[in-house]
Amino acid sequence: MMIADSHAPNPAPQTQRLVLIVDDSRAQRRTLAVQMTRAGYQVAEAANSREAMRLCLERRPDIVISDWMIPGHSGLEFCRRFRAMQSDRYGYFILLTSRNDKKDIAEGLRAGADEFLTKPVSGAELLARLAASERILRMEEKLRSANTRLTAALTKLRETQTAIERDLREAQRLQQGLVRECHGSFGDFDLSLLMRPAGHVGGDLVGFFPINAGRVGLFALDVAGHGVASALLCARLAALLSGTNHQNVAIRASDSGGCDPKPPVEVMRLLNSLMLDELRIESYFTMIYADLNLWTGHLRLVQAGHPHPMVQRADGRIESIGQGGLPIGVFSQADYEELQVTLAPGDRLFIYSDGLTECENARGDPLGEEGLHAILRTNATLHGDALLESICWSATHYSSGQRSDDISAVLVERRSEGASCS
Repeated sequence: MMIADSHAPNPAPQTQRLVLIVDDSRAQRRTLAVQMTRAGYQVAEAANSREAMRLCLERRPDIVISDWMIPGHSGLEFCRRFRAMQSDRYGYFILLTSRNDKKDIAEGLRAGADEFLTKPVSGAELLARLAASERILRMEEKLRSANTRLTAALTKLRETQTAIERDLREAQRLQQGLVRECHGSFGDFDLSLLMRPAGHVGGDLVGFFPINAGRVGLFALDVAGHGVASALLCARLAALLSGTNHQNVAIRASDSGGCDPKPPVEVMRLLNSLMLDELRIESYFTMIYADLNLWTGHLRLVQAGHPHPMVQRADGRIESIGQGGLPIGVFSQADYEELQVTLAPGDRLFIYSDGLTECENARGDPLGEEGLHAILRTNATLHGDALLESICWSATHYSSGQRSDDISAVLVERRSEGASCS
């Protein structure tokens, strides 16, 4: 095999690449090696496939120039083995052949060859093919480098996501701890709470607290949005509406040294002012706050953008009460209207979040107030947790389990005459 003289430009890369020349003719190998060395490449030589495979394992050449016919295995079989050993980098493979049949070329391509040179090889053509191989190898290196960086970034992302998931699970436990008691019995009244976040943490909060021997405060609120920001605001609000200490915005000290309830309208105004003047966050929440007189069953209640509470009478009739009202934290001059309702023995008050009525079926139809009325009628004989769980199950079944919003509820039941609290 002869190589014609060439005045082609030097195609060598900035960093020397290793070229492996595989040919059983020592003279032909040396001729190619001189040409490669002059072009700026490192050169290794092998006379047969076994020696070539050893050099591939030990030195991992960037480019292989192999004759089609070599001792041990054919150039095609050597090419296949060369491709099989490449896992983390690409090597450019050039087959030398005196064949020019299209079937041979197709067979070589299937074996993994990148390029073909026909004997005798022109020096100019060889250098041109090497320049082409350099472009391919540089592209492959860039892709490999980008893939390495991407893999590292994905690993870091997975680690971060795992940490976030762990923190969110802990936040969920902490948020569930904001509802210190899910049940309470006060005189003739039983109070039950339900809180089911759609994700790890949610923006709903429900609760109740004793004010004095004859009064209980109860609330339900829904912070706009989801996630950590909503949960943090819920935690702040829980601190303002918990216990009987002076931090509870719904309680004031009485002249006798005890505690008296603040009017529900005043409570809403205080929370609205807190949101706009102190917290100054771009969020708002809907809420219902009620003051229950345990002696008379009389409720003083304010609705601030929250869904309409429902009163189910002892005879099964259901009434939706309230006019809607404005959410907390939107308008500085917002005013609120107090509602009054009395629960007779056997009556109950159901306060819920819009995550319940906005559950949609497969056709996109929301459950709505009428659907909730139907669920309450169907479950009229249930009480407390059993009723709340049945309502939640019915809504989940209606939406085929596809729930995207938190569900929360407060249930206030006045026991019938002579009924026990068990």
